[in-house]
Amino acid sequence: MSDHFDIDAYLARIGYRGARGASPETLDALHLAHATSIPFENLDILLDRGIHLDLDSLQRKLITERRGGYCFEQNLLFGTALDALGFEVTMLSARVRYGVTTLRPRTHMLLMVTFADGRWIADVGFGGDGLLRPVRLAMGEPSVQFRWTYRITDEGRHYVLQSQRADSWSDLYAFTLEPHERIDYEVANHYTSTHPSSPFRLMPIAQRPSREARYILRDRQLTIDTGDTVTSRTVPDDELLEVLRETFGIHLPDGTTFR
Repeated sequence: MSDHFDIDAYLARIGYRGARGASPETLDALHLAHATSIPFENLDILLDRGIHLDLDSLQRKLITERRGGYCFEQNLLFGTALDALGFEVTMLSARVRYGVTTLRPRTHMLLMVTFADGRWIADVGFGGDGLLRPVRLAMGEPSVQFRWTYRITDEGRHYVLQSQRADSWSDLYAFTLEPHERIDYEVANHYTSTHPSSPFRLMPIAQRPSREARYILRDRQLTIDTGDTVTSRTVPDDELLEVLRETFGIHLPDGTTFR
């Protein structure tokens, strides 16, 4: 698919002007640029537009229209960019554990990037609590990313990505290294975008991390998390489009309402 990918337009979208060689340093810089430039959001689901994962749709929505997307859109676009630059990319899937206590289906997409000296987990599509930079697939090794810290642990049948809060670790998701194909995400995407119990059908969600803070909108609750402090306020309906525009860079026509 990278044969039909406009890599220059993608790099301009994320504001990246650095080296293009397939190295861990380039991967790190690209990951940070993407994660802080393209917001996580589910708004097309609530506008009854559906989520389309073909490359033309991804480029049009996330690059040309400067919108955001959720994990399948974000990581398929990022994986295509990495492939176009010569990286060795494997597509994976995970069961989300963050915020839930029951076993969830494999409805999260992530990437593994392989180099001669090791493998890295890359994921620009987990939203406000997700990675800013890739994490080496090395068990228990902390990855300090500005004000947040992550690690990967081995539970035998699968690996778990965790984030640290104070002195405790919380599971984000569990994954295996079984390679996946694009059709696998079409099936998972259909579930997450259409099933009545999917959280993405219940409320507007927009999230964007930066080096200093994480901005999270769930329904009408806007939260700013600096790693040390968390502040929150309720956004009135008549301010919602302005918050999406000013905080997340999501521009929607005046008068837009969500189902």
